[in-house]
Amino acid sequence: MKVAIVSGSVYGSAEEVARHAQQIIKDAGHDVLFNPRASLADLQAFAPEAFLAVTSTTGLGELPDNLQPLYSQIRDVLPAAWRGLPGGVIALGDASYGDTFCGGGEQMRELFMELGLREVLEMLRLDASETVNPEGDAEPWLADFVSKLGA
Repeated sequence: MKVAIVSGSVYGSAEEVARHAQQIIKDAGHDVLFNPRASLADLQAFAPEAFLAVTSTTGLGELPDNLQPLYSQIRDVLPAAWRGLPGGVIALGDASYGDTFCGGGEQMRELFMELGLREVLEMLRLDASETVNPEGDAEPWLADFVSKLGA
């Protein structure tokens, strides 16, 4: 299966989680596209059969600047070919921010719903105030995600 990973990161943690996810998904036998600077055209050329978004949250619950352009491109087009594909979201945030905790992930989740993607697992929320190893903390969820892709 061809899995596209999109990521948004402020300080690099979400990008590291996305890289780790890329390796886990590849090790499971899937073809993976992960490019933190991917454009909509890059994604469409890859012809994904599943999606994973990994994003941190910035400001008042917003997406990081490096994911904003791709998010907007996808939202403007809403490619019909992606309707019904499986997807999932890993969100990084800090629970001390209250209502905006993992807001970037929530935005990606809403976009996936607008696209008609099928959420195969509930969004994983990684709390920076509780974890020092988000890559390791994401592994059980990623194992589940990979198994649900194969189902």
